[in-house]
Amino acid sequence: MATKTTEGTETGTAAGTGARKDDETTAAAGAPEERAVDAAQPDEDAVASAAEGEGEGDPEEAAGDKAPSGVGQGAGAVVSAALGLVSLSGGWIGTVASAREQLVGQLRTSSTASVATQVKEVYGDAWHITALWAGLFALAALITGVVVLARPAFGAPGRPQAPWIKSVAWAGVSLGVIGLLLAVLKYSDALLGLPSTG
Repeated sequence: MATKTTEGTETGTAAGTGARKDDETTAAAGAPEERAVDAAQPDEDAVASAAEGEGEGDPEEAAGDKAPSGVGQGAGAVVSAALGLVSLSGGWIGTVASAREQLVGQLRTSSTASVATQVKEVYGDAWHITALWAGLFALAALITGVVVLARPAFGAPGRPQAPWIKSVAWAGVSLGVIGLLLAVLKYSDALLGLPSTG
């Protein structure tokens, strides 16, 4: 009987050890599966931080949405070129001011005044008024064009100005310079001065 008990104990111990080894093997085999499942499921913190990142958006994209479209600069360039053209042609305001000055000269000049005085008062002053208004339009065209060309230096960095805006603004500046030069020459009687009456 003692032998049977010893054999039973040894058999029980061997069976218990085998069962433990089977459990450890099963646990060891199950561990990679659990690790694979854990790796497949994303970390909650990573998901939350990714969601916050998507909500905030890229700073460059956000800045790009708020960046000016250049419509104002384009309008300024077109206005500059238009003012330059008006300065060369005289414009409606210059024509009206010239006619008014001519009328004032006729009213102020007596019929007994000399021919030189009549020419100066009636035609000379009107010519100078036309040159003055042309010069004002040319100066406005020049200033507007320079402001449009200088605007990107004070705007968002890395935002180049559209080529057509630069071209039109440079045209306005050029017309303004030409108009201003012609206005000065006309006002000083260096260009198309009054005829000599002597």
